[in-house]
Amino acid sequence: METRHFDYVVIGGGSAGYAAARTAREKFENVAIIEDGAKLGGLCILRGCMPSKTLIYSAEVLHLAKEGAKFGLEIPEAKVDMKALHERKLTTIEDFASYRREQLESERFTLIRDRAVFVDEKTVILASCGDLVTADFFMIATGSVVNTPGVPGLREVEHWTSDDVLDLDFLPKSVIVLGGGIVACELAQFLNRVGTKVTQIQRSERILKEASEEASAVVMQAFRDEGIDLRTGTDLKSVVKKGDEYVVCFSEGGEIQEVRAAHLFNAMGRKPNSQALALEQAGVMTKSSGHIDVNGMQQTANPRIYAAGDVAGPHEIVHIAIMQGEVAAGHAIGKKVEPVNYDLKTGVVFTDPQIAAAGISIEEAAERGIDVVSADYPFDDHGKSILMEAKYGYVKTWADRSTGKLIGAECVGKDAGELMHAMAVAITLGATPSDLLKVHWYHPTLSEIWSYPLEDLADELD
Repeated sequence: METRHFDYVVIGGGSAGYAAARTAREKFENVAIIEDGAKLGGLCILRGCMPSKTLIYSAEVLHLAKEGAKFGLEIPEAKVDMKALHERKLTTIEDFASYRREQLESERFTLIRDRAVFVDEKTVILASCGDLVTADFFMIATGSVVNTPGVPGLREVEHWTSDDVLDLDFLPKSVIVLGGGIVACELAQFLNRVGTKVTQIQRSERILKEASEEASAVVMQAFRDEGIDLRTGTDLKSVVKKGDEYVVCFSEGGEIQEVRAAHLFNAMGRKPNSQALALEQAGVMTKSSGHIDVNGMQQTANPRIYAAGDVAGPHEIVHIAIMQGEVAAGHAIGKKVEPVNYDLKTGVVFTDPQIAAAGISIEEAAERGIDVVSADYPFDDHGKSILMEAKYGYVKTWADRSTGKLIGAECVGKDAGELMHAMAVAITLGATPSDLLKVHWYHPTLSEIWSYPLEDLADELD
């Protein structure tokens, strides 16, 4: 058994871990990264953001081609080639993964391909070889794993997770999607658009509970218009496999229902990947959700151990994971850093229409006692969106009446994730609606739609 000591050790080589390791190298010479994944790159690159958005964009192009008649186009046939789509995805993510591998394997870091388990407050044991690693500081950035809730029969039958859907090289005939969160909705629409018969079952009354009710309603309508068999307000009773079919039994509206499909996709969320670390040995505390409890500097109950990214929360978003990793490592090396300001967060759901938000919600503002003034405008009355046949949704923004500053915004519609950054910049810089009306909003563009609610807000505030 060998014992090795480092200035700084990162457990997990994803976005948060790499950001922390890179920052730690500004001061520390001996920085190690312990990663037990079969491939280097992290969830976002290998099994999350990049592969899913690659597939979703291809499905959007296919959907538009099938809708060609709306644009005065005659497109005799548009269909998916799943093998070619799969190869494009692999090629695309390899471009990102190869860069991350190059960075992790560079001489700046010591890369250890093993699983780390804490044995005390400053030591981990490497599971496969039994060697010990000690450090002045640790960063836990182990991400999240698929959650399999206790639905009767679900754990007993083989089923797909998001990893399997993202790796498909054939067109499934039919799929039952369990769940209504972001991953469930993005991939349910992808499957539907490439030609799979999709039944989506959500336990609560609406999908995308993280978004506003208004936003959720727009996407639910779009899904049903596209032919997704969306069931909400359900109580899952059982999951079984009969022959070549999966059978899901549930109650809906007080009646027992049953749906069948060739495949079953469990998309009922993810959970922090914290259970196998033996955190109690290191004096690290977790919340009831499994997330590691951290302060604003990302420190755990053991001040020499930090945590960032999905394993810590509170938002499972890549850019936030990176910011948390930089804050944590910056604090460890003695830099003057500020906690991540979640009041300025942005978020995007890549359904079509997309949902994007920035700042704090109207509900959260009200809870804080802020006097909110808001205004909105629909896409179906906006020139550029009408000519693009992108009529679902709206833009909405709100301000603090006492200061006049914008504190939040929401966009549901075509390319909402791109449009939202205009408001994200404004909120971050403390701009008022009147400030933004000095901007030359070009006509006709999708971005121009923001000027209409901004005018209403400016009139209300002046």
